[in-house]
Amino acid sequence: MTSRRVAASSLSVLALLVLTACGSNSTNATASSPSQSPPTACVSSPATGDGAVTIGGLTASGPQGSKPTVTVIPNAPVPTSLETKDVYVGDGVAIPAGGTGTWQYTGVSLTTCEVFDSSWDRGTPISFGLNQVIDGWKQGLPGMKVGGRRILVIPSALAYGDDPSSGRPVGPLAFVVDLVSVP
Repeated sequence: MTSRRVAASSLSVLALLVLTACGSNSTNATASSPSQSPPTACVSSPATGDGAVTIGGLTASGPQGSKPTVTVIPNAPVPTSLETKDVYVGDGVAIPAGGTGTWQYTGVSLTTCEVFDSSWDRGTPISFGLNQVIDGWKQGLPGMKVGGRRILVIPSALAYGDDPSSGRPVGPLAFVVDLVSVP
């Protein structure tokens, strides 16, 4: 099954991240660069090797400091609470709650298999504060250290909700997030 890649301008992506959330079965996806790989596709087996870590129906793999490969595992239970797991633990400064950081990330819909946003695909990290993002990021990223990579599996209530008329990704989401720096 093939999913459409949703392209977003940097401005709309920043607006998407700055909006806070208002208060099915998972399928499978592989995140890939549009210039190097085919569109996101549902696949039946998670990635392995290169630091592969699985949590909540999602596997992330790939070398530290490079774009991750992201795979959604078919028929995984829909998350009902925030799940987090470090792929790599950084060795730099830890970001505090509400702190500002510079990030690289890939966001995947657990419902549609679509990579709906990726700073890696835009070629540049983005800086923002944890007081400017969805609750899943506010709760799941404090304490992460610079140089680390963390998977966030976020139920819709801690993301953008379930209302498709919002124009934002709906349902449960997953992010693979790298913390590049903390000022």
